[in-house]
Amino acid sequence: MGYLVLAAKIIIFLTIANVWFLRFSRPTPYRGGQARNMREEFEAYGLSEAMLYMVGALKVLAAIGLLVSIWIPFVAIPSAAAMGFLMAGAIWMHLRVGDPLMKSMPALLFFFLSVFIWLQSTGSL
Repeated sequence: MGYLVLAAKIIIFLTIANVWFLRFSRPTPYRGGQARNMREEFEAYGLSEAMLYMVGALKVLAAIGLLVSIWIPFVAIPSAAAMGFLMAGAIWMHLRVGDPLMKSMPALLFFFLSVFIWLQSTGSL
């Protein structure tokens, strides 16, 4: 496995864990709308609390899958595809509420990293 793919997997895992466990109730410059925490961010998007926890669980599972794929490579494709899909949704939500482009940057970066991992894992790159 290339060092760039390894780094991408670790970066995504650590960042998702940070956002969903350590910074869940804290403000960041990337929160949608005027939200000060994850719950308010999902409210700004017009999404329910159930969606908050479903999206969070899926992102954490996909991030764990990317980490596990370091040792079990076949897990990389579904994990990267799921993360890419979730990040595309995050980008869409930021656009939908009229956020400045800067707020979408983490989701955009992780979307491209997920595509990179997926392409590397399928042998397309």
